[in-house]
Amino acid sequence: MTTASAHSVDPILLENRLLELSSSRSFFALYTSQGYDSKWGEYELLFAWGAKAVFDTDALKNGALDNGWRFGFLGYELRHEFERLAKGNLAIGQWPQAQFFEPEVVGTLDKAGNLTVFADTPAAALAAVLEPAKGGDVGNTILDFQPVESRESYLEAVRDLQEHIQYGDIYEVNYCTAFKAEYSALDSAQLFKQMAQATKAPFSAYVKMDQLELLCTSPERYILKKGDQLWSQPIKGTNRRLTENNHVQERLLVADEKERAENVMIVDLVRNDLSRVAAKGTVQVEELFGVYPFKNVNQMISTVTCKTRPETSNWDILKATFPMGSMTGAPKISAMELAERYEKTERGIYSGALGYVKPNGDFDYSQSLVLRPLSILSV
Repeated sequence: MTTASAHSVDPILLENRLLELSSSRSFFALYTSQGYDSKWGEYELLFAWGAKAVFDTDALKNGALDNGWRFGFLGYELRHEFERLAKGNLAIGQWPQAQFFEPEVVGTLDKAGNLTVFADTPAAALAAVLEPAKGGDVGNTILDFQPVESRESYLEAVRDLQEHIQYGDIYEVNYCTAFKAEYSALDSAQLFKQMAQATKAPFSAYVKMDQLELLCTSPERYILKKGDQLWSQPIKGTNRRLTENNHVQERLLVADEKERAENVMIVDLVRNDLSRVAAKGTVQVEELFGVYPFKNVNQMISTVTCKTRPETSNWDILKATFPMGSMTGAPKISAMELAERYEKTERGIYSGALGYVKPNGDFDYSQSLVLRPLSILSV
C-alpha cells in the first residue's frame, strides 16, 4: 500500500460520504469517535473497504491478528475457545465465532483533521471519499423489536440469579436478554447514522462483511494495545446526565456504594486477567472510579494497565482477557456458567467486541465494542 493525504477534512462530511459509499461495498468498516475527546483515542474516524482476505477463528489462532490492517469482530461465543463452558442456547442467526478481513483501502482521520488513505491506488480512493455526499432518498429505518422471553420469565431468572448471589456462588452477574425484528428492507447505513447522532458514543461502528452487518454505539473500551502496553477500561456505574448542574449527578454516582462495589469487583477481575500476560509487577490501576459524561448518561470508568511479557501474541491477550468482565460478572467462569443456564438465547456478537489491528500489531477493541449493538443477518 502507498498513501495519499488531505488536510482540514470535516469529519461529519466525511462520515456522510463514507456511509453513502458503503452501499456499494460488501466489505466495509467505519469506526468513529463522534467528536468525543479522549486522551487514549488515536483517530477521529477510521474506515476500510474491500477484502484481500477473510480470516476465521482458526486463522486468528494462527497469527492473523498479529500484524497487517485487520477489521472485524469477536463474538461472545469465542469464549469457548478459551474455557470449557456449557453451551446449547438457541442461536439467533448463524454468526461465526469471529471474523476479520484484510482491506484493500484504509483511511485514518486524526483529531487535527488530517486524512491519510492507504491503498494500491490511494489518489483515486482519496478523491472518492472527498467527493460531497450526494444525498437522496432515505430508506426504512424502523424496526419492530419483540422480546424473546416474557417479562415474567425475565424476572424469574433475575430472582434465581439473586439467590445464587446470596448463596455465595457469584458476586455479580450480567444477565442478558434479546430482542429480534423481521423486516423486508432496511437502510442500515442511515439507521447507524441515526443511532450515532442519538448517543454520540465514542466507540461507534458500522461494519459490513458480506451477509453480516453490525451497528454499534458504545461508550466502553474492552482493550487497547500500543507496543507492549495494554489498557482495559471497564464500565460499572451509570446515571442520567443532566443538561444543567450535571456535576451533582457526577458526585452522586461516584459516591454510590453499590456502583462502587460493582466497579471494584470488575477492576479486580481485569487485574487478574491482565496478570496472565503481564510482565511481573506491571499491572496497575491507572484510574479508579473515574466519572465521564456522555450525551445521555454519566458512566463510572476505571482504567487498568500493564506491560506484556516478551513474545506475547495478540491471540494470547484475547485468551487471557476475553470476554470482558463487565459483560460477564465475577468470578468470571462461574458468572458465565450461570448466565448461560438462565439466558434463553446465545449472545452471538452481543457482549463481544468490534475492533481493528494496525500493521505494527497494535489494536483497539473498543471503538467497536459490541455492548449496544444492532446485528443484522441477511438471508
